Amino acid sequence: MEVFGSARNRKQFYARMKLLRNRHGKTETQTPFRFRYLKWILWFSLSFYFFATSLGNHRPATTSLKTIIPQPQLRSVSPVLSDTAVLRQPRSLKDLRVYIYELPSKYNSDWLSNARCSNHLFASEVAIHKALMKSDARTFDPSVADFFFVPVYVSCNFSAVNGFPAIGHARGLLSSAVELISSELPFWNRSNGSDHIFVASHDFGACFHAMESKAVLDGIPEFMKNSIILQTFGVTYRHPCQDVENIVIPPYISPEKVQSVLSTSPITGRRDIFVFFRGKMEVRPKNVSGQFYSKRVRTEILRKYGHDRRFYLRRNRFAGYLSEIVRSVFCLCPLGWAPWSPRLVESVALGCVPVIIADGIRLPFGTAVPWSEISLTVAESDIGKLGTILDYVAATNLSTIQRNLWDPRVQRALLYHDDVEVGDATWQILNALSEKLGISDQKIYTRPSNSS
Repeated sequence: MEVFGSARNRKQFYARMKLLRNRHGKTETQTPFRFRYLKWILWFSLSFYFFATSLGNHRPATTSLKTIIPQPQLRSVSPVLSDTAVLRQPRSLKDLRVYIYELPSKYNSDWLSNARCSNHLFASEVAIHKALMKSDARTFDPSVADFFFVPVYVSCNFSAVNGFPAIGHARGLLSSAVELISSELPFWNRSNGSDHIFVASHDFGACFHAMESKAVLDGIPEFMKNSIILQTFGVTYRHPCQDVENIVIPPYISPEKVQSVLSTSPITGRRDIFVFFRGKMEVRPKNVSGQFYSKRVRTEILRKYGHDRRFYLRRNRFAGYLSEIVRSVFCLCPLGWAPWSPRLVESVALGCVPVIIADGIRLPFGTAVPWSEISLTVAESDIGKLGTILDYVAATNLSTIQRNLWDPRVQRALLYHDDVEVGDATWQILNALSEKLGISDQKIYTRPSNSS
């Protein structure tokens, strides 16, 4: 038997059987039955293999919801190990399948004309979409998908109203996208959206408002309540804005900017700033709401330590502030409107010990990042003791915390890249999704972390 593959289409083949004569001049039809039987089994096996391969690679037409970008391989990382952690490779991400709706450009790519869209702290919605489009987890066949990703950018085009971001357009834009995908393909209606994924990368996640009272009043849109939300907002207590299936993700920090800083100031270099914070610190409430930003926490930090030489506190903006973080021993990460802050990722990425001041915060990727071993948590009510606490840590176990913090895998787990890298933020999301399916039992660190 000879098998010929068509040069025009690899998915098609044909088999041509030839009558072969043996050395006594007998034709193949005169050979014993068992040889002909084995030959037909081999022919059937090859036929089934090529047919299955053809189905697996099929890309169905979906009118305006088409997908066209190929799938590269995941890149490996260098095997750098520390004394405190053991990295295990996942056994099942290769089995995960995510279908990505290709929506009309008004839902996503049109926003990219504003350069800020891909670079501000809410840009994880863009970064995740880009990485998934080129991930091995992507499937072009929705009939075999485990999850469906809905790429709607709602944080790119917010405007500042009364001192805080306004994203009132988010609900209408998302509702329109759901109406489109549910009318053109059957998969939303089949599961009532329970296997569909959205990104809500701003203050109070799927509640789509920066002020907590308003966010709670509005709640999560009804049409999203069955879906999976990738959100930066997370707390350890019951809260209406996380009352939905969710995965807490890190805010976006440019990996290029981080590497640029580290190229001139290594993570193990000299740190001449003891305590660092640069950001909004109100002396009195300035917003029309009459509320203090950060629930007065930042105000109290400024009042208590504004003249303390150990504390490098700055209220004005400075584009090069990452160069200050890499010089600092402790970096304050107080809450803003919401508990989370980009300073969490910035501090970890640049090797400054995060001092988390946000009661009840739920931190991203608790099984991948040993938060209790790389950071400090100070209660909002203990601001007055902050100096004493940091002096004590500096005199006792600072070197241990820094050694854990400077493990390259910790930084990698909180940063997004254009291509999924093993262990990076998008990879962690895929792993969390696989765990929801019960097809992955891998834990990045052998010791559990305390993310409260």
